[in-house]
Amino acid sequence: MSRSILTVPVRKIDGEASTAVQDLLAIEEPLEIRIGEKTVSITMRTPGHDRELAAGFLFTEGILQDSDQIAGVACTKNSVTVELKAGVEADLERLQRHFYTSSSCGVCGKASIEALRMQGCPILPKDSPLVDSAVVHRLPESIRREQSVFDRTGGLHAAALFENSGKLVLLREDVGRHNAVDKVIGAEMLAGRTASSNRLLFVSGRASFELVQKALMAGIPILAAVGAPSSLAVETAQRFNMTLLGFVREGRFNIYSGAQRVQ
Repeated sequence: MSRSILTVPVRKIDGEASTAVQDLLAIEEPLEIRIGEKTVSITMRTPGHDRELAAGFLFTEGILQDSDQIAGVACTKNSVTVELKAGVEADLERLQRHFYTSSSCGVCGKASIEALRMQGCPILPKDSPLVDSAVVHRLPESIRREQSVFDRTGGLHAAALFENSGKLVLLREDVGRHNAVDKVIGAEMLAGRTASSNRLLFVSGRASFELVQKALMAGIPILAAVGAPSSLAVETAQRFNMTLLGFVREGRFNIYSGAQRVQ
């Protein structure tokens, strides 16, 4: 099993006192994602659930549409190779040649909102599903209880998929919030569940355009974040009828788009 935590010696300063202690860090290493012989992405991630990360990335970028296109997935220490079934052709033109992502900036050079429409992001139904505001208020505590690596390092983002009733479906952690989302969506995709029309995605940190795009590709109608959304995230959510919630913490939240789904 891949390690997600590293122990390092540090010097802890507390006022005038200085003490030698051991600290725990979240591991960050590169992951090469390949389709057959071709490298399609290199992302900095926390090791673990690499198979899901690769599948989620290929799905949310519109390169693959479902798990039936995949013949097999092979993982090595810092590489995942996805083999496609005979006759399946991946649309690699969606990515720039030697496309790179990082835990700090996410996907760079992202297409416009109109390009998202062209690549197949669905226009979501306006009035479903409905979610109770009490469910939204419980989301931060629900994922906090499940963040085992964050508890030990304080250095990871989380993405969690919930039913609209508030039941936790699954949670993934990573140094990059976009990777955590890909791991969640990839797990669903590999399980044959590529439509999430009754689900809610909750993310730590802010809600960027990239996270809205990934949730849209998975058909997720509600995206909630601990932090603020960007202007482009709000514009995109409005364009595709997504409910976008920000500052979900301490018993409050803002609705930036799709208020009709929140009761």
